[in-house]
Amino acid sequence: MAHPLHLTISVEVLASEAELSSAEAATWHAARTATNDAYAPYSHFHVGAALLLDDGTLFQGTNQENAAFPSGLCAERTALFGLAASQPQRRIKAMAVAARPATGDFVAVTSCGACRQVMAEYEHRQGNSIPLLLPGPDGSIYRFQSMSDLLPFQFSASDLPPRA
Repeated sequence: MAHPLHLTISVEVLASEAELSSAEAATWHAARTATNDAYAPYSHFHVGAALLLDDGTLFQGTNQENAAFPSGLCAERTALFGLAASQPQRRIKAMAVAARPATGDFVAVTSCGACRQVMAEYEHRQGNSIPLLLPGPDGSIYRFQSMSDLLPFQFSASDLPPRA
């Protein structure tokens, strides 16, 4: 007999960036600033991501589109993969994402499924939570304490069958 499964996620809804800590505010602004460097000639939708690292520095990524669709890459994965390739010893303390049309104001957005899985795996790899800031409606900010709140049914390589 089937039994219902009820999921609960935890997210804080902040009214504005005034409620962010100074480290969160710096990460938030770095994500917003990164949108200026997005390469989005097809969608005209600019996305930026920022990672606050364990040494206090910020590492940014942007969406990168390509005429050979779907060869582009989202800002979240650009930031995470770029960090892992250039500074693999660094640990991520927090992450923020921002998005806007090429000629408009910032909008509410959430990460795509592929990015959510990659973000969850990076959290798993480093063995501790990565808080995430996402833009909500009307200038609000969603604060997640863990990527698992964004992707409750994530999987890891240990969930996969062994290779032959």
